[in-house]
Amino acid sequence: MLEEYVVKQNKRLRCGYTTGSSAAAAAKAAADRLLGGGEASQVELMTPKGILLRLNVEEESRGEGFVSCGVRKDGGDDPDATDGLLICARVEYAGDKSDGPQVVIEGGAGVGRVTLPGLEQPVGTAAINRVPRKMIEEAVLERCLAHGFGGMLKVTVFVPGGEEVGKRTFNPRIGILGGISILGTSGIVEPMSESALIHSIKVEMKVQLERGNGYLVVIPGNYGAVFSRNELGIDADRAMKCSNFIGETVDFAAELGAKGLLLIGHIGKFVKLSGGIMNTHSRNADCRMELLAAAALRAGAPPRVLSEILQAAAADEGLRILKEAGFLQGAMEQVTERAGFYLK
Repeated sequence: MLEEYVVKQNKRLRCGYTTGSSAAAAAKAAADRLLGGGEASQVELMTPKGILLRLNVEEESRGEGFVSCGVRKDGGDDPDATDGLLICARVEYAGDKSDGPQVVIEGGAGVGRVTLPGLEQPVGTAAINRVPRKMIEEAVLERCLAHGFGGMLKVTVFVPGGEEVGKRTFNPRIGILGGISILGTSGIVEPMSESALIHSIKVEMKVQLERGNGYLVVIPGNYGAVFSRNELGIDADRAMKCSNFIGETVDFAAELGAKGLLLIGHIGKFVKLSGGIMNTHSRNADCRMELLAAAALRAGAPPRVLSEILQAAAADEGLRILKEAGFLQGAMEQVTERAGFYLK
């Protein structure tokens, strides 16, 4: 167990380690056993973040010219579908070379395959990202040098149960099928990491732009998804989720050359855009009723209506008050005009 912690929202949360770290550690242990016959129950791995991991080795298997080992993924206190999965690596001899050791990396059962363009790895390849590939290669080369081996080794990463778990992850939305991804840029999982979620938004956007016409349908969550499907007939596969990160999503769209965005969501989130609030999580800013009241004021609503809106508990109640007072259309025009200004 990794004893690294972060504090989020006044809670002390334990960090974990990525599927990439697990795969690299498993490959290192398997290479060590193949080349030197080692049997240590733990393997050490230095992560890109500079944190040294000491991980237990499980499920060793040996055969003619190969060894496979597994390391169990530990996500710490981060909610993660891959937590507890055994990430395995089979290392085998793949030919002699005179110009120094070489490592070939492939994905086996339970590791997803890329089926759509726009992702880090090309279509048809295993969903093992660049940093984990580098970690695996460096870990295995280290063992080659330690044992004086100058030939080629093939590493096949596989995950028992990975195909079923992969269906419950983000992978199907971005065209990774057949299993989980081997991920991680630091080697360490930071619980409730906003950076990881924001990165996933950019990844999905790249895929949507590659398969579409340059325009994006963006929804924060379930309200937008249900409305898009039931009221507008938009296929769920054509809409991408942005959670609360509206500002980052717009920035990514500009960076990636999108032609336009259609934002679809609940008034409780999107009214905040009319105040220039680009992260719509309630802990960053609320102001829903204040912004509705400001829009109503600009639309000509009297003080009585403004007071009722400010006392309302939810944005839906505010809309009801506006509708009954006859100012709903005018107030919504003010909201959308101001939101459009800040988004642009």
